[in-house]
Amino acid sequence: MTAVERLQRLFLQSLETGFSEPEWNRQPDRLYAPQRYILGMGGKRLRPVLSLMAAEALGARPEIALPAAHAVERFHNFSLIHDDIMDEAPVRRGKPTVHTQWGLNTAILSGDALLVMAYESLRSLPATVLPQALEVFNRTALEVCEGQQWDMDFEIDPEVQEGQYIQMIRYKTSVLLGCALELGVLAAGGSLTIGKALYAFGLELGTSFQIHDDILDAFGDPVLVGKQVGGDILSNKKTILWIHLSTQQPHLVNEWMNDRSAEKVEAIKTAMVQSGSLAHAEAKRKYHFDLALEALRQAQQEGCSTQDLAELAHWIFQRKA
Repeated sequence: MTAVERLQRLFLQSLETGFSEPEWNRQPDRLYAPQRYILGMGGKRLRPVLSLMAAEALGARPEIALPAAHAVERFHNFSLIHDDIMDEAPVRRGKPTVHTQWGLNTAILSGDALLVMAYESLRSLPATVLPQALEVFNRTALEVCEGQQWDMDFEIDPEVQEGQYIQMIRYKTSVLLGCALELGVLAAGGSLTIGKALYAFGLELGTSFQIHDDILDAFGDPVLVGKQVGGDILSNKKTILWIHLSTQQPHLVNEWMNDRSAEKVEAIKTAMVQSGSLAHAEAKRKYHFDLALEALRQAQQEGCSTQDLAELAHWIFQRKA
């Protein structure tokens, strides 16, 4: 069993045990049932695993970071409920979304309550580190909201630059990975230096991860990805691939802008390869991955055991879905 599998199992056991606790059996049940539903959907549980792994990397028992793990997972799923509402998404992880199942108003309210419960999780951290943990968590929560707003703004902004895109995905996706790791360090009583190094590791790994997602959406194997590729192209989503192609072949991009056919997907994908957009995105993905490994080396120099984190990073980098 790998470290990831072991820590996933630890977190899931804690999650399932928690569902029998009073906080999950409050009334009205219609408020809490959607939370149990989305938290039980599955997924890689990457964020909580990172919290547990960070604590273990400092020689502590991973259980000490469970409050942090639950906090980041609750916040992440709060954001998913609201993102699905904003995107009018009918399905998540192969199942109906919360607002589809329970209605828009209940989904909003249940998501809000899940955010409050994320803070309740943090309260179980040692009192000595709680103020700093709240500072990290609050900063991250605001940045995730800012990233989501930028993402929506970019849908109507015709002139999005690559630097803007990188900042958006760092806020929308990457900062929560960094937060999960830094909270794990705090839970274990680790130093500020190690906390900042592992935060940087999570930030760069998350950025590489999101660029990889953009590539997989266009060029991944539909069987492995679990959906038909090309969704971002059809919706003119300003990914790093689209932004680069827009600078290389603006007339081609404008020509296909209002088209939603399979022919558009193939034409844009071909142009992305020929114009070097795919190679550019791959190079950027590798660049941020290398920065993540450099941050991990800095943590190792401070006495942090980084083998499991490095293995996880390489697994993420090499994934096909």
